[in-house]
Amino acid sequence: MLKTDLPKTGLREVDVSAIMDRSTFLSTMPATATDRAAAFTIVGVSSVLFAAAVPFAGTPLPHVPAFVASYQSALAVSDIVTAVLLLSQFVILRTRALLWLAGGYLFTAAAALVHALTFPGLFAPAGLFGGGRQTTVWLYMIWHAGFPLCVMAYAWLKDKDGGPQISGTAGRAICASVLGVIAAIVVFAWIVTAQHDLLPVLLSEGRYTTTMIGVVSFVWSLSFAALVSLWFRRPHTVIDVWLMVVMCAWLFDIALSAIVNVARFDLGFYAGRLYGLAAAAFVLAVLLIENVRVQARTVGLVGKLRQQSASERDYFGKRLALYGAVVESSNDAIITKSLDGIITGWNKAAEHLFGYSAAEAVGKPIDIIVPPDRKGEVRGILNRIAANESIAQHETVRIRKDGRPLDVVLNISPLRTDDGEVIGASKIAHDITEEKQAREKLRRETEERQRIFETSQDLILVTDGYGNFVQVSPSVKTILGYGPEDMVGHSATEFIHPDDLEKTRSEMRAARRGAVKRSFEARYYHYDGHEVALNWMGTWSEPVKRHFFIGRDLTDKQAAEAQLRQVQKMDSIGQLTGGVAHDFNNVLTVITGTIGILSDAVADRPELAAITKLIDDAAERGAQLTKHLLAFARKQPLQPREIDVNALVLEAAKLLHPTLGEQITIMPQLTEDAWPTLVDPGQLSTAILNLALNARDAMPEGGTLVLETRNIFLDDGYASMNPDVVAGNYVMIAVSDTGSGIPAELIDRVFDPFFTTKEVGKGTGLGLSMVFGFVKQSGGHIKIYSEEDHGTSVKIYLPRSTGVQETEFEALQNAPIAGGNEKILIVEDDALVRQYVVTQVRSIGYTALEAANAAEALTIIDSDATIELLFTDIIMPGNMNGRQLADEAYKRRPGLKTLFTSGYTENAIVHHGRLDSGVLLLAKPYRKSELAKMLRAALSS
Repeated sequence: MLKTDLPKTGLREVDVSAIMDRSTFLSTMPATATDRAAAFTIVGVSSVLFAAAVPFAGTPLPHVPAFVASYQSALAVSDIVTAVLLLSQFVILRTRALLWLAGGYLFTAAAALVHALTFPGLFAPAGLFGGGRQTTVWLYMIWHAGFPLCVMAYAWLKDKDGGPQISGTAGRAICASVLGVIAAIVVFAWIVTAQHDLLPVLLSEGRYTTTMIGVVSFVWSLSFAALVSLWFRRPHTVIDVWLMVVMCAWLFDIALSAIVNVARFDLGFYAGRLYGLAAAAFVLAVLLIENVRVQARTVGLVGKLRQQSASERDYFGKRLALYGAVVESSNDAIITKSLDGIITGWNKAAEHLFGYSAAEAVGKPIDIIVPPDRKGEVRGILNRIAANESIAQHETVRIRKDGRPLDVVLNISPLRTDDGEVIGASKIAHDITEEKQAREKLRRETEERQRIFETSQDLILVTDGYGNFVQVSPSVKTILGYGPEDMVGHSATEFIHPDDLEKTRSEMRAARRGAVKRSFEARYYHYDGHEVALNWMGTWSEPVKRHFFIGRDLTDKQAAEAQLRQVQKMDSIGQLTGGVAHDFNNVLTVITGTIGILSDAVADRPELAAITKLIDDAAERGAQLTKHLLAFARKQPLQPREIDVNALVLEAAKLLHPTLGEQITIMPQLTEDAWPTLVDPGQLSTAILNLALNARDAMPEGGTLVLETRNIFLDDGYASMNPDVVAGNYVMIAVSDTGSGIPAELIDRVFDPFFTTKEVGKGTGLGLSMVFGFVKQSGGHIKIYSEEDHGTSVKIYLPRSTGVQETEFEALQNAPIAGGNEKILIVEDDALVRQYVVTQVRSIGYTALEAANAAEALTIIDSDATIELLFTDIIMPGNMNGRQLADEAYKRRPGLKTLFTSGYTENAIVHHGRLDSGVLLLAKPYRKSELAKMLRAALSS
């Protein structure tokens, strides 16, 4: 608000809003085309009259001193009124430009009065105040020079918003302006009266001197400069346009009364002053006309406001009644209360919600519906309301009249008087008991679904209608090797096998047509590039426009099916070969039984005796062949007994020395506390012999043969990967060589009967088949690990003999599993084995990263400095094996620890020169406890 008290100027106190429409003031109102047209018209007419008067300007006319008095008085009154009107606008706008312009009009009025008082012959023969002949002439020049200077100050200070404002109060500025004008006039009056004789002569014997011509030309130039300043200071306001008219009239005034005329009281003298009076009246007239217009508008506005006020009273009366009806018909409880907690209002919904009638509630404290443990909360709410604060969506508990608790949400606002004082609170209470129960139920269901989503071993995918992934379950890391963030936002087409893409699209289209729970198979690409077969169950949700898929990894199933097929194949072949061997044995029985009779009959005939000997040898060879076939078919007669495997292996080693030759070194590596096993010792010796002979054939240039025994526990995890294995304690007998190895594509066929890679005539292909059959018939398990150009390790697992006390080794193996939280990088080229290891490592608490080869492993090591252990297979495809990987990793991360694993036995690897003695090696297969123990040992080393 702007308040100004101006008792000295007679102006009333003004109280206006700080935000106003400045375009309603002449000093800031933009000039219109009409304003400019009117101004040009007046200037044009004035110019014509001026041109007509110029030739006669020097014509003498009668001396009428009263004209001067009348003219000066009218001029002074006009300028004072104009100044007052301008100062009225200044009080509101407070601009320096307007103050200068008003000061110019006050200066003109004061100068006119002093000029009249000192004019010779009006109030005294020589004028008042001791004026002389030059006094009024100089006053005229000062007067006509001062006003243009004020106009120029106005022009250069103003802009489209009025220009810069004063810093102090408006009253003080106006007083300073008035006092300044008075002081200036007093000084000038003193100079032209008391110092009259010091001034140059402008008027001599009633006529103008040469000095007068110079002074009046300067004064006229100031007026012209003021006119030019106004013209170029755009944009023009209304007052700017009429000031330019004033300055034109001012120029005509000076020209007629002081330039083109000859002396006082000639035509130019009188005409010039008429122009000056007209100039003083222009701005005044415009201001008065504008004030009348504003008053007319004000009267109209007052009438409209009265009409609007009456209409609003009626409107608000109706609204008050409507609001009352709304409050009473509201489904939410609406309660008002004072700041001390006394209820002052209680609608019907409050009666229904809380059980109290309005008569029972009004006048009572709000505590009647507040639980005892919530009373402090109510006091805090009232304090916040008293501080003029509103409270929204505040959930709390209230109590019904019958004692039943209610969950409610409150919206509370202050109640204020007309002057803004807070006198109470208005509260809207909404019952959310059922809503909260439903919300809690929904939260639990959502959390359960999220848990299912996060912990599912199956892959859960959500896509939009275009097949772009919206949500991917964390299980994708285990199944496909990607993180959810790697797939979200991408199209499913980037991950689906091209051959299965159209089938997937067809299933999605069928789902959108209404088919539910569609089941189909499609292959996705793993992060490392291999294909993963998944069985998908999919459906489409029309409300959310989303496809939902659940994919089950078929890798384990397909592997199990392949193993089952292999077992079934071996069983079928075994049954076939067993049947053939049985029938062939019957034939051989006849042959061998009769060949003796025939041999006795031809004993005296050497040539026939030789033939019978050949037949007998052939029958014997056939009998050996049938034994091998029966061994493979698991139908050979066994004579099992509890044996010491170490003693049997040592005995076999002695027998093998002459058989294998000097170029092959035999190295027995036996566990001291090897368990006994129930097995046919003759068949086991034969099996070891067969394996040793195969190893010899794989090492034509010589090498090393390692015979090793160990106590092994095959756990459920290993049994799940090998369906023919029953979890339990086994004695392992490993035969390892440093030979040429077996190609990967032939590993699955080595146990097939009559399958051999040897030249014709150098093997029947029944050696490994006989070993396989013997081990299976003994309830054991056999496994081959082989890498081309590195060698082969065949491991026979024979069940531990029952009835023996638990050994110290077994007790150690059955000790509680100790895990950790370190980060381990697992490097394994076999995807199935890698998945098994990662699952086991994570199950005992570690963070597991995985890589399929050395190159991937080094990339991960470079990008993750938090890896503490490298767990790598030794024999891997590619340019770098496990040992070379460990060396390179040590160069990059000297603090990185390493644990090796291999299908070969530790002794075979150590003594073949592939691994330094003393390094940590976990031999395959291993159970979870062995894995945990070796991981802790490696991390603690």
